[in-house]
Amino acid sequence: MKFDHILVRYGELTLKSGNRNTFVNQLKSNIKYALIPLEGYKVLANRDRMYVEVTEDADVEEIMRRISKVFGVHSVSPVVKVEKEIEAIKEAAVVLAKDIDEPGKTFKVDAKRSDKGFPYETFDLQQILGGEILKHIEHLTVKVKDPDYKLLVEIRRDAAYLYSRVIKGAGGLPVGTGGKTLLMLSGGIDSPVAGIEVMRRGVTIEAIHFHSPPFTSEEAKQKVIDLTQIMAETAGEIKLHLVPFTDIQKMIHKTVPENLTMTSTRRMMMRIADQFARQIDAKALVNGENLGQVASQTLGSMYAINAVTNLPILRPLLTYDKEEIVIKAKEIGTYETSILPFEDCCTIFTPKNPKTNPRLDKVESFESKVDFDAMIETAIEGIETITLSKNNQKTESDFSDLL
Repeated sequence: MKFDHILVRYGELTLKSGNRNTFVNQLKSNIKYALIPLEGYKVLANRDRMYVEVTEDADVEEIMRRISKVFGVHSVSPVVKVEKEIEAIKEAAVVLAKDIDEPGKTFKVDAKRSDKGFPYETFDLQQILGGEILKHIEHLTVKVKDPDYKLLVEIRRDAAYLYSRVIKGAGGLPVGTGGKTLLMLSGGIDSPVAGIEVMRRGVTIEAIHFHSPPFTSEEAKQKVIDLTQIMAETAGEIKLHLVPFTDIQKMIHKTVPENLTMTSTRRMMMRIADQFARQIDAKALVNGENLGQVASQTLGSMYAINAVTNLPILRPLLTYDKEEIVIKAKEIGTYETSILPFEDCCTIFTPKNPKTNPRLDKVESFESKVDFDAMIETAIEGIETITLSKNNQKTESDFSDLL
């Protein structure tokens, strides 16, 4: 059957009251972005529901697939819109039921009336439509509890809508309604998933990545660009900031005992991320840390590393099992890129026996022997920024040009 509309149901934003229109408008904008460059549709929204009007030649399945991945969408359904006249509704119900006509299958009609002025009570409408379907389709039988198919009918103020499929959406809140964060993006499995998880809560992200040429390769840099591009496919435009980290990393290994180099490395990354986040007006840092997964992610290590910032640090994967993270990475499409064998600056300089419970005073003592403040400023001045969107990327030279 040819459907003329796609019904988009809101998720959590239905709980919003005074500012609901802000959330709805952002969701509408995000859906339009997700549908680029498809044609044959028009997005219509109000406080309660959103409808996508589609033409006869529109790719309805692809439109629904894309919309279902947009954060803030609870579910989508292909629907038929008809006048609120009983004969028109009966005709549409029969045509729709023919799509589910299989020998031995059961169905029920489930009607809802938001327009209480409609002349038929809900139960009466269900009986009329069920009887009409049985009269025209001999293979189907009615089953009230747990039928094989449901034909759903909504009587709203403007029209009647009929459908039989409900496709689960991404849930969460529309990206762009929760402020800006800075994602510390490595080339591994965890951090891209962490970025997607916080975007599910409505925040936008910019990403910061530390690379140390010639110890890290151009392939490793491209891997991170590709990961950012994948995240941008659903979430919208994302800026990736590439930090030249070689000099700082070499100095750490020259002045800090080997078993504390990982701690100092993470602290310097956090210091840079802290300063840069303030410059771009990000309200929190995000990373893919998972409690106890590696030496730098124990409580003792986190305490020593977090001491360099007072910005909130969001760790959406903190208590996940690795298997859960891998499943999510596969779902969002980053897994295959993340496992490419190009190492980042953390993995290539990993000490043999890193401290799992480093003493903050000792770490600070070793770091105080070097003017890391100046080196951090130089690294920030040398940041290369790349803007990635759905269909292209743009290099903005270095961050100093943007000031």
